[in-house]
Order: sequence, then structure tokens, then C-alpha cells
Amino acid sequence: MTHSNHTFHVPVMGVAFTIDSPIKLAPYGISSVISMVDDTLLEQMRAYYAQQFNLAYEEITNKIEDFRAKRISSYLNLVQDIVKIKLDNIKNAAWEKGSELEKYFQLLPDTSQLKREFMSYLSLNGMDDTLRKWVQTHLIAGDIDVNIMTKLDKENEWKGEKLPSEYNDAHAALRGFALSNLSSSVVLSAGLNPRLYSYFEQFKDFYPDALGNLKKKIILKISDYRSALIQGKFLAKKGLWVSEFRMESGLNCGGHAFATDGLLMGPILEEFTQNRDELKSTLFELYSAALKEKNIAHSGLAPEQKLTAQGGLGTADEHNLLLKKYTLDSVGWGSTFLLVPEATTVDDATLEQLCKAREEDFYLSQNSPLGVRFNNIRNNSMDHEKQYLIQKDRPGSSCPKKYSILNKEYTQDPICTASRQYQHLRIQDLKSKGLSDAELSKELELTTTRECLCVGLTNAALLRYNIPTKYYSGAVSICPGPNLAYFNHLLSLQEMVNHIYGRKDILTRKDRPHMFVKELQLYIAFYKEAIANSEQPLSKQRSTYLANFEKNLKDGIEYYKQFFQQNNLPEALAGVLVCEEELHNLAQNNREVILA
Repeated sequence: MTHSNHTFHVPVMGVAFTIDSPIKLAPYGISSVISMVDDTLLEQMRAYYAQQFNLAYEEITNKIEDFRAKRISSYLNLVQDIVKIKLDNIKNAAWEKGSELEKYFQLLPDTSQLKREFMSYLSLNGMDDTLRKWVQTHLIAGDIDVNIMTKLDKENEWKGEKLPSEYNDAHAALRGFALSNLSSSVVLSAGLNPRLYSYFEQFKDFYPDALGNLKKKIILKISDYRSALIQGKFLAKKGLWVSEFRMESGLNCGGHAFATDGLLMGPILEEFTQNRDELKSTLFELYSAALKEKNIAHSGLAPEQKLTAQGGLGTADEHNLLLKKYTLDSVGWGSTFLLVPEATTVDDATLEQLCKAREEDFYLSQNSPLGVRFNNIRNNSMDHEKQYLIQKDRPGSSCPKKYSILNKEYTQDPICTASRQYQHLRIQDLKSKGLSDAELSKELELTTTRECLCVGLTNAALLRYNIPTKYYSGAVSICPGPNLAYFNHLLSLQEMVNHIYGRKDILTRKDRPHMFVKELQLYIAFYKEAIANSEQPLSKQRSTYLANFEKNLKDGIEYYKQFFQQNNLPEALAGVLVCEEELHNLAQNNREVILA
């Protein structure tokens, strides 16, 4: 694993949007994350890039035993090979205006020690043999990290027989990464999966060598400190070290939104900062004991443990404030990179829609078949396809990929709630319940809004690279965070990175709220919706949830009032005060409902 010279990373986005981002970014020292959900897409991308770089390719069909893991390993190995080719080309490039070598150094932050050393020597001696040798040894690639959604762990069959759990989707993805040549990290998202976490014990690359080095590392994407502690302890007791806690905003992010109970990003990061040393020492004690029990020697020193954050960043000031205030090791910039074709993979039609979208176009949908809220943009091409099928009285997908078949409500074998089979059965059931017209309409809309993300989130890459597929429908699901409303044109990689580092401001609108204020606004809207959707009379559990949610929001507001005063951000403070009044009025107007 490398140590990036950049202070930002590009998180996983959807299935296709960062599927080849390391090929585009890692040669410039920028780290990014590949989704491991769809092995079919990974195999298609391997075939595409093998042809582009004239590399050997032999298809791994679904007729081959353990094909999912083998496809994943093979794609990751190919990505690593291509990144090395591109980085070597950069190292050997001539030093001239517009060259790839110049671009590598231009992208680095001005605070980079690597950049300072290079420029200092260059100004004194020019591009001589000594500096050439220095470039060969000092220029590094960004990390080629992978993401596994822990709950997408479908059981599988082979030749009509159910396979052991290690052949489940998430397990196979982990095996594919573990057996690849990469020295990088796996990002685990969507919560604790005990069986999957235990499976890490089967792979030596996750254990330290005699010097304490780890070839493959674990990153936990978490939404609060308690979750980090629970999951970190679970892994540490198995001799597995969490090398990074990646805190993500519950609502001010893209993709699936895992909302907290009103806990806000600032206070969560504050808790991490205050307890970071204690967290590390607690986990290291468990980790050391587990290694000793497994007879694995190590250096006796705690490995590095990073803290990073992501969710809704939009300015260099926010970037620098997070790094300084919470001593973060890196900050994730996600949705804004969807507008950077040099970094991510989005089809032309969707790019055009993203550029034109405004605040009202971004919303928290019920579209995911996983039953988790899903950030979305209105009137995308997948919306149009769903409406077309509804009008044909054929709602739902044919479910060609089956990565999300988790529901057994109407069938013995699990099926997907976005499938035509499930939606047909659900609609027939709803019509038999004697619901009022209003209730039936609401339930029907909720049922048919579920969409096939397995296809929708992969189509952008297939369209971008003109890759033929039997699953292609032309409809794209897109899942940007609401922060993208304030960026309205395509950007070069240089422009985006310059914006992050404060060298150029690409925001054309000046009415963008501070990222913490925006998240607070989103949580108040979420709380308002939670009250409206609560059945009366409230159960004790629901009443406790709403009361706790309100308390956490109030505590967060008090934290932000002090935070913005201390950091001299009057406009952000004013935004918090507006939110405070809105929350007060909301709570007062619904006090009888909440306490009922």
C-alpha cells in the first residue's frame, strides 16, 4: 500500500461510476475505490481494457468454478498492470509544458514535500540524470482500493447444488481481492456481517509480517463512533486490524443513505478526535492477544490507523477545516467527481442531466430494492423506463443479474423487490387487503418505485465504452449526493483538483450552504418526514426513537453554534440558527403526536 501525497481520495460511487477510476487516477498518485458488486461488469471491463492496452485476455465464463472470485482477481490484476504502465510512462516523460510528468506535479497540493523537493532541485539544476533517477524512485501510484457491501451476500448454487457460504457473493468478492496481486485496502460498507468478517481469517495477506507490515488492509466505512468500536473490536479479536475508519455523512452523501438517529457529522468527528488514541489502544490490546493466540509474530507496535471523512464537501475551506480541526488523514470528494470524465465513468446523457440539475431535482428516494433510502435525481432515464413498464401493466425488472435477491415475503426462494415477479405478487396482495384508495395508491407507488440497480448502476460504463451486453436497456440509475446541485458544468481533472486545494474556485453559485449546515437541513427534513410517516398511536419504541432523534439534533445544533463562532464563520452560524428555529417549531407543532 502506498502513502498518498494527496489529502483527498475518491470514494466508491455506484457500481460503474468508479469501476475504472484507478486506471484514470492512480498514475497521478490519487487513490480511488472500485465496487466489487458486479463480476459480469468487471469481466466486460477487463476485456475492454485488455484490448485498449494490447494485453492478453482469456474470458472467464460463468461456467467456470468459482468464476466470480476469479473474475475479480483478474480484473484487479489487470488494473494494477495498467496503472504501472501509465505511471512508468509518466516517469519517463519529457519535462515540458503540458507533459504528463508536469501534470503529476501540478496536481499535487502546494504543501506536498515531494513537490517542493522536485521544484527546488529543478530550479537549481534542471532536469538532469540525478533528478531523473529521483523521479523513478519517488513517484508513487494512488491506491487501488475496493469496496464490498457486506449485506449483499447472496447464496449461490453450482450445477443445481447449494454452495458453502464462502461462495456467497460478498465472500467470493473478498476472496477475489485477497488472492489478487494488489497491496491495497478493502472498504467494508453497510454494517457488520459476522460470517463475512470471520472469513478474513482465511487469508494471510490480512495478517502482519514480522515487521508489522500488512499487504492488504481493512477500511471500515462507518456512520458513528459506536459502530466503529463494535466492528473494530469484532475484527481485532480475530487478529485483524482496522487500518482506517472512514466516516461518511448519513444523509449528505451519494448512493445508499444510512441515516443516523440524528447524530451529525461534526459531533461524530469530534467524538472520534477525542477518543482516537483510546480507540487505537483498545483495539491494539485485543489485536495483540489474538495474534499471540494464533502464533503470529509481529513488531509489538500498533499499526497505523487512519481517520478519514466524506460527505458533501464543496470548497477548499471546508476541506482544510476538516483536515485541521479533526486531524484527518484524508478527505473524500465523491459526487463532484461525477462531472470529471478524466476521473469517473458516466454516460453523456446522464452527464448533461447532472450539469443542469438544481436542489429540487435531488431527493432521498425509496428506489433501492435493499429497503435502504437511496439518493437520486428526478426524471432520470431509469425513471422513464419504470413508468413505461407500469403503463404496460408490466412493472418491475426481469431481474437478470440477481445480486439483490433477499426477499422471501411471497416465495420460498429469495427474490428481489425490484423484480417483476415480486411486484406482481405484491400488487395482487395489496389489492386483496381492502385498503382505501389513498392507502392502496401509496402502497402501489412504494412497490413500483423499486428499481433494478444491478442493471441501472452498471449501464453508464457500458454506454460510455460502447460495450454490448444482453442486459443493456439504455436506462441509467444515478445516485449523486445533494451537494452536486451547486456544480453545473463538466470539469477537467486539473480544475477539480485545483478547486480542492484552493488554487481555483469552480463554484459559479455563491448560495451554497456550508456542508455541516446542509447536512443539518437534510436531517431536519428527514425528522419531519419520520413524524409524518409514524402510525398513530405511536408505539413506545417509535416514540423513543423520535425523542432521541430530536435530542441528538439539538445537541448537534449547540455544537455547531460554538464551532462556527470559534472558526469565524458567521454565514454558517446564521444558517444553524435558522435550522434551530425550524426544529423548535417542528417539535412544538408535533409535540402531542410525538408524546402520544
